[in-house]
Amino acid sequence: MRVVRWLIRLRKSAAIREARAWPTLLLTLICVFVCLPLAIMLTPDQDLTIAGQRLSVGARDPDFSVKGPAQLVQIGNTDFDITALQVYGPLRPKLALGPVQRNADAAAALDPNGGGNVAKSAAETIAGGFVTWYGLATLLLIGLVFAATALLGVFRLLARVRSLELAGIGVSGPLWRHLTGQLVRSGLTAFIVTMLAWLTAGFLAYDGTAKGLRNIHSLSDLAGTYHLSPSAVGPTVRGFTGVVIGDSRAARVGGPAMADAEPEDNACGRSSDSLAVEIGRMTNQKVRNLACSGASIPFGLRGPQAKGGHIIQPQIGLVKQMEGLKFVVVMVGPNDLYWADFLRYCYGFENCGDNLTQGEFAIRLAGFDRDYGELLQDLNDLPSKPKIIVATSYDAFGSEANCPDTEGPNGLPGLSPTNLNLLLDMNRQLNDVLTAGAEKYKFSVAHPALSTLCEPGHPQLGRDLQGLTDSHPFHPTALGVVRIASTVARAIGDIETETQ
Repeated sequence: MRVVRWLIRLRKSAAIREARAWPTLLLTLICVFVCLPLAIMLTPDQDLTIAGQRLSVGARDPDFSVKGPAQLVQIGNTDFDITALQVYGPLRPKLALGPVQRNADAAAALDPNGGGNVAKSAAETIAGGFVTWYGLATLLLIGLVFAATALLGVFRLLARVRSLELAGIGVSGPLWRHLTGQLVRSGLTAFIVTMLAWLTAGFLAYDGTAKGLRNIHSLSDLAGTYHLSPSAVGPTVRGFTGVVIGDSRAARVGGPAMADAEPEDNACGRSSDSLAVEIGRMTNQKVRNLACSGASIPFGLRGPQAKGGHIIQPQIGLVKQMEGLKFVVVMVGPNDLYWADFLRYCYGFENCGDNLTQGEFAIRLAGFDRDYGELLQDLNDLPSKPKIIVATSYDAFGSEANCPDTEGPNGLPGLSPTNLNLLLDMNRQLNDVLTAGAEKYKFSVAHPALSTLCEPGHPQLGRDLQGLTDSHPFHPTALGVVRIASTVARAIGDIETETQ
């Protein structure tokens, strides 16, 4: 027993001496400060698919800082530091996503009736992807440590043998075993220290990410936000309970002129029976009309608009100068999508559903989605905190419409059933964006139900929409505006009931 204890103490003493030896310290430093970062850099990101979107998880390239943020990479755009996820050590997670795909899986994820488990599933998928990445990085790190140990061990062994030969000492069997034992103890020390450092880095990455995610409730919380809202313009305005902003449908182009119209009112085509006027009549409140013909979100609502020789100030900027507002009605979309382009194209071809047209629509819809998000944030941040009602876009035709309004000008094929269904689907996609954005901010949504063209109008009052032979085709008539106002007024009534 004494001999066994003596051998154990001898081995411990040899291991401690070897751990303190400068070759072992050098090998350990190389493994920790060279092999470990190399493993992080060389391990490939793990590709994932979540809700129809392509993602990849991995780790950002390490630096010499003690603490730093995780990273979000938007392919085709830029990189973001996720400042909410601060991690100690060299292992800081990286999430890459894009380009954004519009497909059935993405639509299902946004469905309030069926997409409730997406967030949980996404978190589990991302966590599983990072665990896989960490396992591969561990295997790569072990390989790099063994390679460094073998390479430095060979040089150390050769140098030691050479020095012994110069001293006239032959390398016998016991001496050779002693030298190889030194190399084993040196490599084992470096391996243990490196793996402990790697496990610590993994724990710190998990701890920093988990703590940061507790305060993450949206993509804005995760990546931060960049938002520049239009400044307030004009003098302070009082005495209005509500305001209508939007395009020519809300302005009611083609209607009778306003009695005390300003030059800008005439330039924007604001009529005396506009949506704002009709809402005011139904709710017995004073409602201001800021809608303007041709307005889009970038040029009209959030930015200035050139119209009729005048520069119309941003509608949001004008709203900010209104005090005492209780509600804001929003009607936008078709101008942002350049809807008239698709209508003209579909009138001219029997089937306008080619890939080029669909691709162009997808690009424009994605741009509108982005601009609409900025507008919703502007509305949400209004100082008076009014209630917001977003009106969706009505359909101009039914799927089986067949009348002079679908035939179009002479010599053109007109709107075939295929084209009609395509236009209906485009409008549905627009309304999906309008509705989803409003619901995200808990705004109200009004869905106007107008009689479409080719349907018989009211015997005395006429149709809801202007036809091709009217001054402003596809825009609401006086009756159509009344129907839209009725839908909006019901939403305003529902809001007032909820707040009582």
